[in-house]
Amino acid sequence: MRRLVIVAAAAALGVLAGCTGEGGGSAVRTPTASGRITVSSPAFTEGGTIPRRYTCDGADLSPPLAFSGVPAHALGLVLLTEDNDAPHGPFTHWLAWDIDPHTARLSAGQAPPGATQGRNSFGKTGYNGPCPPRGKPHHYVFTLYAADRRLGLTRDATTADVKRALARHTLAVGSLTGHYGR
Repeated sequence: MRRLVIVAAAAALGVLAGCTGEGGGSAVRTPTASGRITVSSPAFTEGGTIPRRYTCDGADLSPPLAFSGVPAHALGLVLLTEDNDAPHGPFTHWLAWDIDPHTARLSAGQAPPGATQGRNSFGKTGYNGPCPPRGKPHHYVFTLYAADRRLGLTRDATTADVKRALARHTLAVGSLTGHYGR
């Protein structure tokens, strides 16, 4: 009986620890919230094709984005762009936090003013666009989180670090998904 209790406890801890992602590193559950933010782009629609200009096959600029529905009491925003079809788990293309919560739009190629941009899965700071292997198109999710605090993380924070910092501090979330194939 005692052995069964120990096995059950270990299994429960494993479930609470989350699963792997971020190319083999430890991942954290995606922060959730009851509020909804609308994320849109004049360059592509939800589920549409991301234009070549915003990929590694073009100018590799970040696409223009617009945000609405950010709660008035938000103190910071986090922008995360991931390819969830990558072979080794989610692949981060853009990670920025402590974005001014009054930011309603970003122009093409514009970094969020005053925000900290983290290192993406290419090992670079800032945006690097879709660059999937030839074959099936991949889906790229641009997610915006509204937080009840500024995260204040250092530039070397990982996607998992940012998600952990958002845990229990996410007021609202929204996303825009586009696809791109070669």
